[in-house]
Amino acid sequence: MAAKATNDFIGTGRRKTSIARVRLMTGSGKITVNGRAFDNYFPLETLRATVSQPLVLTGTAEKIDASINVTGGGPNGQAGAVRHGIARALLKFDANLRPQLKAEGLLTRDPRMKERKKYGQPGARKRFQYSKR
Repeated sequence: MAAKATNDFIGTGRRKTSIARVRLMTGSGKITVNGRAFDNYFPLETLRATVSQPLVLTGTAEKIDASINVTGGGPNGQAGAVRHGIARALLKFDANLRPQLKAEGLLTRDPRMKERKKYGQPGARKRFQYSKR
């Protein structure tokens, strides 16, 4: 998708069962997630660091505002999805950032998902206890 007349840059990020829709605008570095403040939505410092990694890496943290909608999964999956979405949106903002983002692995979608439970077993991998008699 090309940049719109309002200078919005959109990126979609996914991780596990979480999906994040990210909209970047030129601004002062304000981030809102699902209508809430960034610090309020991600209370742990590790999650905040994960989310802001692409912005800090490219030096655009103080120049860009982000409006994010994220659904599904838990806090870690959502943080990973937001990070992926921000990286993809930054690529539309400036294509010259690609080598930096690629080197850190921020453009790669993490394919790891929860393995399904199989019938005849109590879990995905675990087996019922074997007894000879």
